[in-house]
Amino acid sequence: MPFEPQPDSRELGWTRRVALLLTGQAFSLLGSNIVQYALWWWIVLQERSGWSMLLATLFGVMPQSLVSIFGGSMADRYRRKPLIMLPDLIIAGVTVMLSFAFAHGWANLAILFVVLFIRSAGGGVQTPAIQSFIPDITPAGGLLRVNSIYGMINSANMLVAPAIAAVLINVMPLWPILLIDVTTAVIGVGFVALIRVPERRGEAAAAAASNVTDGNPLVSGVRRAFADLKAGLVYTMRQPRLKGVVFGDALTCFVAVAPMNLTLLLMTREYDGLDLDLGFVNLTTASDKLAANELSWSAGMLLGGLIMSTIGVKVIRDNMRVAAYAIAAVGVTIIGLGLAPGLFAYLVINILCGIAWGMCAAPMRTVMQSESDPSMVGRVFGLDTTLATLGMPLGMLIFAPLADLIPIAWVFVASGLLALPVAWYVLGQARVR
Repeated sequence: MPFEPQPDSRELGWTRRVALLLTGQAFSLLGSNIVQYALWWWIVLQERSGWSMLLATLFGVMPQSLVSIFGGSMADRYRRKPLIMLPDLIIAGVTVMLSFAFAHGWANLAILFVVLFIRSAGGGVQTPAIQSFIPDITPAGGLLRVNSIYGMINSANMLVAPAIAAVLINVMPLWPILLIDVTTAVIGVGFVALIRVPERRGEAAAAAASNVTDGNPLVSGVRRAFADLKAGLVYTMRQPRLKGVVFGDALTCFVAVAPMNLTLLLMTREYDGLDLDLGFVNLTTASDKLAANELSWSAGMLLGGLIMSTIGVKVIRDNMRVAAYAIAAVGVTIIGLGLAPGLFAYLVINILCGIAWGMCAAPMRTVMQSESDPSMVGRVFGLDTTLATLGMPLGMLIFAPLADLIPIAWVFVASGLLALPVAWYVLGQARVR
């Protein structure tokens, strides 16, 4: 009797599963971003210190980068659905305690840094789990669309969360604002809990075998985590396309994401005293221009995700080539930000830059999800998250001091030019099969 291939169990009811996941993440991300902005602004307003902001950055970014090394391994060894829900619940519990501390006057900078640390570490477990979970519930043909919509949710949050946080922090104390994150986290966990994950043959046995321990469970767990890290690195290095997107993502974060954090400095230095009447709004103050800078880029990101989720899924044949072209577009538009002849031109280029960024992330995620072995996808994403997260602060250590030594516009030109070889590298790896 001829062999008949088994139908993909992910095909049945996948849109409902994806809708539950994305809806839950939309709520969770909105609350997290509102509270994150509120905490950062509280630190700025209370301390007015560069050192406090540096420490806030370290406690808010570095733990995720380090924990992602082990988060990727966990996503491969354990059930991914609980790994998505548990960090939200732990962060919600910690946030409740922080809210109580603020309500009773006990809160201080040290407590805030501990909370930022825990929130960031939770992201190190949750992010690889989410990225690994998407191909568990989505057929291969739907991955690009789902990743693009997920990117749009992130972009929409970047538009909405700062505005909501700015309003709330002016009309109420911080402690009730913190409870927003608790509420949205519980809602998000509720949506994810409703997802029924399709079984795939052989996975349960493989997972059980991978969790066998010898001797001391703690020692065995640490050894296993480092063995998984090595296995994930070796596996990625042996797959040219995976190596291309992982290192391409990290290098892009290093040469392009870090300087993008200097756009606020560019706005205050280059466009101070220059007004712009757009008809529906008149940009006169520094805060007006800073808001326009953030909103134009986030709107571009949202538009880029929309393009990928609608037109992109119909015309794209090689996600990696698209990622390479998008990185090149990021580089060209960053050069344009440095050379813009005026504020209006700057904002238009900033929208185009956001579109390029929005078209960059989804194809890279899709390559990692679709071309990784199912038993390794978590470790690949853990490695990617670690390297990409480290790229931003390392880039800032170079570009931020450079902006005080040379005209800041030159920093943007240099950053954009450095992104072009990264695009060429990714394109070269795309040709290797």
